[in-house]
Amino acid sequence: MKRIFAFAVTLAALTASGCGSSSSTTSTSSTTKSASTSCTTSIAIEGPFTGPVAQLGLEQLHFAQLAVANDNAANKTNVTLDQDDTQLMPAIAVSKGEAIVASPAVAVVGPAGSQEVEAVGPIFGKAGIAFVSGSATLPALASDGKNPTFFRVVPDDDVQGPQDANYVINHLHPKAVLIIDDDEAYSQGLVKVMTPILQKAGIKVNHQTYNGTDTGATLANALSSLVTSQLTPAETVTMLPWQTAANAQTFGLDAKQQHKTTTLFGTDGTDSPTQFKIPGTYVSNFGPDISTSTSTLDKSIVSGVAKYGPYGAFGVPTYEATDVVMKAIASVCKAGQTPSRANVLAAVKKTDIPAADNPMGVVISFQAGGDLTGAPGYLFHINSKGTYVSIPNH
Repeated sequence: MKRIFAFAVTLAALTASGCGSSSSTTSTSSTTKSASTSCTTSIAIEGPFTGPVAQLGLEQLHFAQLAVANDNAANKTNVTLDQDDTQLMPAIAVSKGEAIVASPAVAVVGPAGSQEVEAVGPIFGKAGIAFVSGSATLPALASDGKNPTFFRVVPDDDVQGPQDANYVINHLHPKAVLIIDDDEAYSQGLVKVMTPILQKAGIKVNHQTYNGTDTGATLANALSSLVTSQLTPAETVTMLPWQTAANAQTFGLDAKQQHKTTTLFGTDGTDSPTQFKIPGTYVSNFGPDISTSTSTLDKSIVSGVAKYGPYGAFGVPTYEATDVVMKAIASVCKAGQTPSRANVLAAVKKTDIPAADNPMGVVISFQAGGDLTGAPGYLFHINSKGTYVSIPNH
């Protein structure tokens, strides 16, 4: 994606000037300006806008664009959103992250994947720039001390994993489960959490791995081989904690073609109604589906996002991640200060958004490591028409 800043700007210069290009600095440099003065600055979003999970990444981008527009209008700010396409690849996330650090951006939305946060988090931490993810769920991201400026508006795997495993135990009652990771941090983290819970309940767990970055015939052969060699009649549930919904769909179709019966259970990365729609499947997610909500806020978001792209539940948490950043900037401006990485980071730490004022439906406030203070999960069942139906996750 094209960026709208000059790469020649140095980090030292940014630190000295606070934020913004030379033109925006002129209009926002005074720390004594009134709260009604327009506040001009920029933020960035890192997400997979092309590549194998582009559909989900574009959902995130579109909801972020809507949040920026809504908050600019509500708070009389003038914040622009720079787009950084990572393709869900850690190496690209690092390159884009370094470019963001060298830019005027005062905060970041994303990255999307846990493996990307692992790669770029220390870079953002060293630069003192807040970054708020709507989808990175690996627990260690908020506890290992490597990502001091990281926040997330979704529950981590230690919340989602047990909820999913216990639902399988209490409602699907399998004697054996096939669980497959796609050889990256997010997937492996969920497997690590869910496996001992399933085993403690007396369920035999067959854990397998495939390379989620494979494509074409290599990928097709790998998925088909898993169905052929690993999926047995005893494994009445197959858990797919993957980031690519299309791969889950392929696996399900392969199982059907080979006349093997199993109930698929995907996690948030597979939540894509146009890509993963095997009837009878369960899909958990870290955010709600607000498409049929009757609340005024939710209805305005669902209708508003249509200007940028189609609605999808996966994008809802990224709306709120962006809203967190935008409200932090607005609070800095309201205090008569020029937004900088330091004061925006401080404002993000103080976030306290009531449940009624955001589409997640929970209070948005952060623990010391960047985790939410409250973190429910959500679950959907795909009916005979391929439609996602929300069900209680307990």
